[in-house]
Amino acid sequence: MNENSATFDEIQSAQTALSGVTARTPVLENAEVNARLGGRLLLKAESFQRTGAFKIRGAYHRLQSLTAEERARGVVSYSSGNHALGLAQAAGMLGSSAVLVMPSDASPAKMNATRALGARIVTFDRDTENSADVVARITSQSGRIEVPPSGNKHVLAGAGTVALELLEDSPALDAMLVPCGGGGLTAASAIVMAEGSPQTRVFAAEPALFDDTRRSLEAGKRIANPTGQRTVCDAIMTPIPNAFTFPINLELLAGGVTASDADVRAAMRFAFEYFKIVAEPGAVVGLAAILNGQVEIKNKTVATVITGGNIELSRFMALAGADNDT
Repeated sequence: MNENSATFDEIQSAQTALSGVTARTPVLENAEVNARLGGRLLLKAESFQRTGAFKIRGAYHRLQSLTAEERARGVVSYSSGNHALGLAQAAGMLGSSAVLVMPSDASPAKMNATRALGARIVTFDRDTENSADVVARITSQSGRIEVPPSGNKHVLAGAGTVALELLEDSPALDAMLVPCGGGGLTAASAIVMAEGSPQTRVFAAEPALFDDTRRSLEAGKRIANPTGQRTVCDAIMTPIPNAFTFPINLELLAGGVTASDADVRAAMRFAFEYFKIVAEPGAVVGLAAILNGQVEIKNKTVATVITGGNIELSRFMALAGADNDT
């Protein structure tokens, strides 16, 4: 594991530091669903978090760790949307400023919401340009501090408070599935469970066409996704496992699971019908993998994180509509 990774104690400290800033989101359960599945299904609803996703936890905690001079220089990061929103919100709250490097095909609603929070957006083409190169250029030219979506111990510690809350509210977990893009929330959750609940198996959950973490775990090294592919799970459409988080995931995860776009659309509808949650597609890939049978739930307690709910109504209706599950 990376020696600069967050520890369980640092995640506990982050929880204290974030008290009164981020919401303690609910863990939802439905008796009818449990009876149907033959086990307990728990949803950690980060769609109810400030800015509509878990990302503000890590972004704010990282900005808290900066000096006043560093915050005055401003911050920069890559994001397809939710980290952008969290970082823009955190920067505004802490007297800093943010530049977000976003793919040109990112959700217009997320872009508009990020600008509304005071951030500046620089776009790039995800098929022909590398976001890290764009961020590095801005950092070099402006002196801004990079606050990556996952590859930083303070970001990881903040993200880990999701799993810490889940563990405090539901201590007897057999498995936890975490929607996985860069792998930060996944790694942070694995750190929490390894220390606080060793019997809990943690899985990375990914879209079927973007299962770079699952394939990398099997190979024992980072393997990229092919370029040019797309999925409805735009928030976790990443090119390759993060170099910072992958060693943690390789050491601590039980494995990776996947869900097709059709599975994801069905899970969005399921979450809405049974738990009254409006979730974006990438947020339910763990739920989709449970519903498609990739993790045993009968006579077990299985949890997943609904990582965000930042989706415009028209797109939610188009994806979750009953006639759109093929």
